[in-house]
Amino acid sequence: MIRKGKKEDLSAVLDLVHELAIFEKEPEAVVTNLAEYEKNFEEKLIDFFVAEVDGKVVGMALYYYIFSTWKGKSLYLEDFVVKSEYRSHGLGQQLFDAVIDVAKESGCRDMRWQVLDWNNDAIRFYERNNCIFLKDWWNGRIIF
Repeated sequence: MIRKGKKEDLSAVLDLVHELAIFEKEPEAVVTNLAEYEKNFEEKLIDFFVAEVDGKVVGMALYYYIFSTWKGKSLYLEDFVVKSEYRSHGLGQQLFDAVIDVAKESGCRDMRWQVLDWNNDAIRFYERNNCIFLKDWWNGRIIF
């Protein structure tokens, strides 16, 4: 079952983020906490969908809106993960489709995300969904 996330789901979402960070070989990079997730959810900075199996959250897609001075309103898919033992059953596609629907319904011109260049399974998934990879743009960051 795919459904909109609730505040009570945020602990499971954070657990999935930790699992994703381990997969991405950066477990120490997660420095946020549940209180911060709850605050940002309550302030409507973030929103998300969860995938549930037998009442247990096994996947999620967390997103928020951004604005492009060239394109206008866009949706940014920050994290998208399904527990490894539940992959290849269509849950990821259902989560992805739910976020795409939100983007379209809210008037976004596009949806954006990042994927690691070595994550071949994810890249194939996005290619099957007709995504465009912008390889000529570099990500910039300042860490405070």
